[in-house]
Amino acid sequence: MRVITFEEPGHVRLGLESPADLVPGSVRVRTIYSGVSAGTELTAYRGTNPYLTRKWDTERRLFVDGQTHAYPLTGWGYQEVGEVVEAAADVADPPVGALVWGIWGHRAEAVVPAEKLVGHVLPPGADPLTGAFARVGAIALNAVHAADVHLGDQIAVFGQGVIGLLATRLAVLSGARVIAADSIPDRLELARRFGAAETFDVAAGSVAEFMRKRVEGADTVIELSGSHQGLHEAIRTVRKGGRVVAAGFYQGDGVGLRLGEEFHHNQVQLVSSQIGGVASWLAHRWDVERLQRTFMELVHRGEIDAAELISHVMPIERAAEAFDLLDKHQSEVLQLVFRFEE
Repeated sequence: MRVITFEEPGHVRLGLESPADLVPGSVRVRTIYSGVSAGTELTAYRGTNPYLTRKWDTERRLFVDGQTHAYPLTGWGYQEVGEVVEAAADVADPPVGALVWGIWGHRAEAVVPAEKLVGHVLPPGADPLTGAFARVGAIALNAVHAADVHLGDQIAVFGQGVIGLLATRLAVLSGARVIAADSIPDRLELARRFGAAETFDVAAGSVAEFMRKRVEGADTVIELSGSHQGLHEAIRTVRKGGRVVAAGFYQGDGVGLRLGEEFHHNQVQLVSSQIGGVASWLAHRWDVERLQRTFMELVHRGEIDAAELISHVMPIERAAEAFDLLDKHQSEVLQLVFRFEE
């Protein structure tokens, strides 16, 4: 069966792998769509992912000398939708024929533990493409939870890619007044359609100065650009004692991040948000599974139009072209989805 492999930085191959055996407690899922993460997957494509040069010690939760992953990297991807085509004799849920969302990578089919797909069945009539947003939607919701949004809060969301646009929408649904910041006009227009009260083109000047002409500063900034300069500007944008949620995937050294300035003098709270877990103060009530299901419920109720974020649907045979497009012309792509079946 077909599977995408990063052979080395900048080199994508569509290869073949043998189907896995169906084991008790599992189902076989045939992939229909697989969404591409323009953040995490590009770090693997470009060779900048920290797992390629450092080893993650899961017990001590430290990066240490060594290597976690090495090329070739096969089956990366975490936004899949498919049809259950076979189930082990001891599995009743999900049933054969169900359309499910989950994580099994950019491959034509996979054998998945059934328990990981319980509650992941798309409702009748749902567009299968929407299932590709469960994980990125959970990432956005996790960041909004970390922001601790209150009714009437002034929130700025830096970076209006897929996750940034979803965070904008979720913050609006949570009662915040949102200013969306980006440098791409089409994305700022989408942010307005997703409920942003105002938008700001970061190429035109300083978001921090823009905000202080209206209010004392943002209560919270959710930073999703993944840029150290963006993170520094986010710190400048919040009021004294405000919070910055750093939810981007920052690469390399923090050039442009000057912590001796506003961060130090305005006693800014800096909180990391990453989909490996939820905000510590919510862990007794929320987990990643609940984040995913909650987001998909919002989509199915029509409160979030995830399908509007899809800019490209490409057959899996064009995988190399797709990653080259993302790498060299990222501003032209919002959500790219691979199609496995006609």
